[in-house]
Amino acid sequence: MDELTLHQVAEELGVHYMTAYRYVRLGILPARREGREWRVRRADLEARGQSPTTPSSDDRAPWDRRLAARLIEGDEAGAWWVLESALAAGASPEEVLVQVLTPAMRSVGDRWESGDIGVDREHTASAIAHRLVGRLGGRFSRRGVTRGVVVLGSTPEELHALPLAIAAEVIRQAGFHVIDLGSRLPIDAFVAAAKRAPMLVAVGVGATTAGQDDALRATIAALRDAVDVPIVIGGAAVASRQDALELGADAWAASAVDLVTVLSDQSID
Repeated sequence: MDELTLHQVAEELGVHYMTAYRYVRLGILPARREGREWRVRRADLEARGQSPTTPSSDDRAPWDRRLAARLIEGDEAGAWWVLESALAAGASPEEVLVQVLTPAMRSVGDRWESGDIGVDREHTASAIAHRLVGRLGGRFSRRGVTRGVVVLGSTPEELHALPLAIAAEVIRQAGFHVIDLGSRLPIDAFVAAAKRAPMLVAVGVGATTAGQDDALRATIAALRDAVDVPIVIGGAAVASRQDALELGADAWAASAVDLVTVLSDQSID
């Protein structure tokens, strides 16, 4: 028998059915859903050994892989369970976003590009990831006086809004108020939002879609004519600080955490 039901998995492991179910929903044990039933490949069960266990707080590396598996399966409840378990194991909300959700989505994207999964699964995973960011958002609330307003946006050619949403939550945790304009943003709308923002301290431009250098230059140039604050660019489509400067930006952020560092640095040059 190549595939087992959860009842059969529980019997082979000598555990309660709900324990086997928890292994699946946490991503500890790979499985696929068939109708209302979960199916586990015998090879995956044997690879995990006879007693898979929930990882300790020192074993965070697998969380992103477990999350990616649940996202690809379209299992939103299981994906949230993985994030909650990572939080319970000691990860901060920022670590969950940057070290779990971000690499999980990168893995999903890589599998789509390689043809391992279809675009339907990639889109499903992205939609779930957006909702997970929203659910985590409440854990990023910070009291006190705001450090200023940061407007985040993109070019009309940028396809991905999720990296901006993740960056927005990390920046909020650092004490800034964030206006997240998302992806596929017309340049005039980006400029209008930046000009309208009170207490504006910086503008962040997200760039993960390749081949949009002309659009980035145009967007940054329009922003520079409209507001007198640092313009920071980040994302997979911009590989280095030198590239960012050549596109017209004032600074480059390799990650959401780096963006907070840049925003906190009063000596941007």
